[in-house]
Amino acid sequence: MQSLLVDYFGCPERFDHIVWSDEHSDAAGYFRLGDDATCFGHYDRRRQFPDPAEVLNDALDEVTNRDGKVCLPFNPSEIVENLRGELYVGEWRKGVLSLLSNLYYAIRPLLPVHVRRYLQMLHLRDWETISFPSWPVDFSVDNLIRHLMLLSIRSGREDRVPFIWFWPDGHSGSAIITHDVETQEGFEHCSALMEIDDAFAVKASFQIVPEERYLIRPALMEEMRKRGFEICVHDLNHDGHLYRNREQFLRRAAKINAYGREFGAIGFRAAVLYRKQIWYDALQFSYDMSVPNVAHLDPQRGGCCTVMPYFLNGILEIPVTTIQDYSLYHILKDFSLSLWKKQTQLILEKHGCMSFIIHPDYIRQPRELDVYKQLLAYLNELRSEQNVWIATPGEVNHWWRQRAAMRLVETSQGWRIEGEGCERARIGYAREENGLLVLSCDDRSHTGQVVANEAAGDSAGDRSLLPMLFESKIEFNRATQKSNRVSV
Repeated sequence: MQSLLVDYFGCPERFDHIVWSDEHSDAAGYFRLGDDATCFGHYDRRRQFPDPAEVLNDALDEVTNRDGKVCLPFNPSEIVENLRGELYVGEWRKGVLSLLSNLYYAIRPLLPVHVRRYLQMLHLRDWETISFPSWPVDFSVDNLIRHLMLLSIRSGREDRVPFIWFWPDGHSGSAIITHDVETQEGFEHCSALMEIDDAFAVKASFQIVPEERYLIRPALMEEMRKRGFEICVHDLNHDGHLYRNREQFLRRAAKINAYGREFGAIGFRAAVLYRKQIWYDALQFSYDMSVPNVAHLDPQRGGCCTVMPYFLNGILEIPVTTIQDYSLYHILKDFSLSLWKKQTQLILEKHGCMSFIIHPDYIRQPRELDVYKQLLAYLNELRSEQNVWIATPGEVNHWWRQRAAMRLVETSQGWRIEGEGCERARIGYAREENGLLVLSCDDRSHTGQVVANEAAGDSAGDRSLLPMLFESKIEFNRATQKSNRVSV
């Protein structure tokens, strides 16, 4: 099994100095690693809790450094799998919808819009009291792995660790726009929406419901393809029952896969962001976009706690990392960019993927449409001023798969990236500076060029020789004083 550092950063294995103990409690529970990574999994039963709202014990107190290895009191791969796979959410591990949810979706077509919105707000009334995942963006997975990188740097002989930068051409982060089409009115609005997207030089994906919801016009689907927009399959009939039970899911998954082939679609999203990730093996798609980073305002609570894509049973999960337009407008009653801007800036600090769901059905009125245009203008500012890559989900999927197959190779002249697509790859560096983990991207790491591996490390003089595109600093506030422990 590939290590977390190699999987997340794409660094050579020799820079990973993390090991862990197999001794732990029988039951899983919550603890933390540092001040910014909530963990769920097996750990010492005296130091874990069943409720994330408790004052959690910090596993850094038990981290030791022995013979150049960082010894953890837990298995970090298990923790990341539990968070990404939402295995900490007991109700949804069973894979069935609640009785109230079944009843709601049975009568939903008969309910007026204002009644549906009232019931939704009633269901979500406690969202601000949920302690975990953290609102408005949760970085527990990202922070945990970056803690491990800093610990590994401190325990090794190298002052900095080279890795394959997260995004092509040295982009600081990525952003995708996705359009979930739910009604006939929304489907007919897609042509006008493509005009708006094109006016801001943004290509998006359209998630199409293949059965029952509306009449699909092949001519409009072909227009989407010709204009460079992508088509994904959006559930089967959007009735909220896709994951009701395993038998029904398998029947529907077979139909969904057939529609994927018919549409030429390699991406999928479930209705209402319902999901059960351990069943993804039945879906024949290259990527999925059904998992929120934090799901406080979604019917199914939980969240994957990361802003980076990740693989599940061969499918790439591209998380939904920002609030949906429907929730912003109709639950929070907010018609500004404030929350979207806050989320994007937080995600960009982690060099993550900013993923937006904009429904053609909900932006047909002038006020909602104006907010969406403001969002597109803001994303264009991020593209020009902060080097953000605005891509389609298919492009993100293609790049992330290429990056996962690339390798950093050390030659007599320095480091070189090898593999398909390496001409767009850049070398990043992770180092510690004044107690901070600093990530930087080197613009010299183009194909055919070798980036020198300075033996002297990252002193101020050495760094002055590196034309860095940017640097990001990740602060870890705690420090232990015991000589046999790694301070963070």
